[in-house]
Amino acid sequence: MGLPPERGGGYDVVAKAKAGRFAILEQFLEDGITYMFGNPGTVEQGFLDALGEYPQLRYITALQETIAVAMADGYARATQRPTLVQLHSGVGLGNGVGMMYQAKRGGAPLVVIAGESGVRYDSMDAQMAADLVSIAKPVTKWSTRVVDPTSTLRVLRKAIKIAATPPTGPVFVALPMDVLDADCTEEVRPTSFPDTRVAPTADAVSRAAALLANAARPLVIMGDGVAFSGGQTELTRVAELLGAAVWGANSSEVNIDSDHPLFRGQLGHMFGEHSKSVTAEADAVLIVGTYVFPEVFPVLDGAFAPDARIVHVDLDAYEIAKNHPVDIGLVADPKTTLGLLADELERILGPAERQAAEQRLTGLEQQKRKELETAHAQDREHEGDVPMHPSTFMAELARQVPEDVVVFDEALTASPELTLHLPPRLPGHYFSTRGGSLGVGFPGAIGLKLALPDKTVVGFSGDGGAMYTIQAMWTAARHGIGAKFVVCNNRSYQLLKLNVQQYWRERDVSEHGFPGSFDLGQPELRFDELARGMGVPATRVESPDEVAPAISEALETDGPYLIDLVVHQEVPQHDEDAANRRPVAGTRAHS
Repeated sequence: MGLPPERGGGYDVVAKAKAGRFAILEQFLEDGITYMFGNPGTVEQGFLDALGEYPQLRYITALQETIAVAMADGYARATQRPTLVQLHSGVGLGNGVGMMYQAKRGGAPLVVIAGESGVRYDSMDAQMAADLVSIAKPVTKWSTRVVDPTSTLRVLRKAIKIAATPPTGPVFVALPMDVLDADCTEEVRPTSFPDTRVAPTADAVSRAAALLANAARPLVIMGDGVAFSGGQTELTRVAELLGAAVWGANSSEVNIDSDHPLFRGQLGHMFGEHSKSVTAEADAVLIVGTYVFPEVFPVLDGAFAPDARIVHVDLDAYEIAKNHPVDIGLVADPKTTLGLLADELERILGPAERQAAEQRLTGLEQQKRKELETAHAQDREHEGDVPMHPSTFMAELARQVPEDVVVFDEALTASPELTLHLPPRLPGHYFSTRGGSLGVGFPGAIGLKLALPDKTVVGFSGDGGAMYTIQAMWTAARHGIGAKFVVCNNRSYQLLKLNVQQYWRERDVSEHGFPGSFDLGQPELRFDELARGMGVPATRVESPDEVAPAISEALETDGPYLIDLVVHQEVPQHDEDAANRRPVAGTRAHS
């Protein structure tokens, strides 16, 4: 049997043989991992018991594995560091798969571990036996199992490196109990990470700039690879030099100031035809830090004009030209490449190209101003409505929160109102759901608050999404995590209503009643009562006069607080103009 670790000193070397369950915890600490998000289970009990010897590594208890993964996802997005998740064997891994898919789509560097009863039991097909590696493989960058005590730490370091190396994403390691109970003599040493600030050649930059420089209808499609590389300033500079409209695709963070005149909003996340109405108009396209296209029903061809010139920049070579051909593909760091591209454009752009770019910028600025004025005017038409329009709450929230508020946005159909009144402007202060997994809003906000303890953090969710992970309130109360939570409660799966309307239109089906399964009002869900039952103060807001006091109380409360915001559930009937209307700049298109 291995011995517990000696107290005092660092963990740079395992001085003598000790059980692997202690060694793995020292390895995590050596790599600066100080939180483990998880839900405990029997086959993990050995190393969870060993956690008592390492108070530096804090265990954040979730009541269900989905919540553990989603909290870790939020924490990893805020810190951009490998983040540890512990799941329970096959059943727990199964619970976490949906959120692991979200992490993979979004590139969150999660290190997911799960225990097993032991290698010695492989032939027994016993209770809870499962092929964990195969279960995790579709939703991870790498999935493996430790089978030899002499390679435990080597495997973990490899997993941590893979998770944190672009394209970042989740990895999975199965840890059999008998392997972790065996002596481990490996050294604990920091994981080595490669430097991926890869720059393209000067010739490649020159060719890319030449393709884009004289465009009459330039377009930039950006994603979270820009934020990951810290390339927001460089992206803005390139867009301004080109006078190019900027649209997001898999853009769930601040990749450009949403108030910038060139930012037009998000491409469709559901139907490719909505994106095509934008992308097919361009004669030159710069795609940077994203894949094309992250829609549920993408177009199979014709996404770009036949003669359009396409430049794609990303650190993930797999995504470049995966679905649509490009003229130049650069496997390179977005920030570095955008900076070089801007310098080259400065050098080659002539007076005529600069004047045309300025005219495009001015035109888009005027268009955006009109759109925002229209949106605010439409909001004012709903003042005093009961049930409330979401804008009533969002406008008051914007008046009360600090300028550097951090938002996790899973408001979905209320997201346009949220981002209209609280436009995402500061890098690292806005995160929205990605990957299609419901329920990430509340646990994601908990992860953000742990990563940014000095910031005001507000997490939004719809009523449908909130019911996936409402148990996160218990975790917030237990660990004293002072995030604030808002349920946009329209008593339905409203996004499904909007989507089925599109389905009806495509198949020439007349409007009729929505499927009964889309309704969440019978019986009524009381999120305020659910939160209070798990130790989180809460209030229900049903009328405009209750909004300001509720927000004040939430912000003044030292700890978590939930607002159950009852909003209208009206869905507009089919309007051809409304169906094809582009989103207000700064908001998400709800296709």
